[in-house]
This record gives sequence, structure tokens and C-alpha cells, in this order.
Amino acid sequence: MTTPEAAGQRFLGTGPFIWMADIAKALKTALGEQAGQVATRQLPNVVVRIASIFNPSLKAITISLGRRNRHTTEKARRILGWTPRPAEQTAVECARSLIEHGINEQKARLA
Repeated sequence: MTTPEAAGQRFLGTGPFIWMADIAKALKTALGEQAGQVATRQLPNVVVRIASIFNPSLKAITISLGRRNRHTTEKARRILGWTPRPAEQTAVECARSLIEHGINEQKARLA
């Protein structure tokens, strides 16, 4: 950060909230068959809560179920002139990079 006004300050580097289901839809739309294993079905929150009784690793996410996080990056926009990229675009570009680097194939070989 080279803006003098940014010295000693903290900034959120995030974009607007997006549901995982929306990310899955974006991947399916943009990647077609390459996103064949991307799950688009959603478990109802109550099912996840019940499952967390039997699978303690799910307990950590139950507090976030149905919660839409709201925050602002206005300070970063105003002081740094920063604009976040759309989450859907970022997710698709990340997936394309993973595909290009053969991450899915590496995972399959390790299994």
C-alpha cells in the first residue's frame, strides 16, 4: 500500500457476501462439464444441525447457518481507490487455475 493515508490502518479485502450455492451455479455456468462434480444441492439447515450431533466437525459451521455476513469495504475504496472483483468471477478464475494446474488429477492419483 503506497497511499500515505493508509499508514497504520487496517482494511477489509473482501467483496459482497455470496452464498456457496451461488458460487456453485457460477462454476457450473462458466465451466460446463469441467464443473461436473460441483455439488449444487443444499442440505436444509436443520439437517446440518442434526448431523452435527453425530459429526462434531460440523459444529463449527452451525453458528453460521442462514447468516448473511455484512461488512463494508468503503474505507478501502475511499482511501486506496480499491475495488473488489466480483466473487463469481474470482471463484471461476480460481477453479480454472486449479484445472490448468491439474489439481483434480493430482487428488485422484493420491486417493
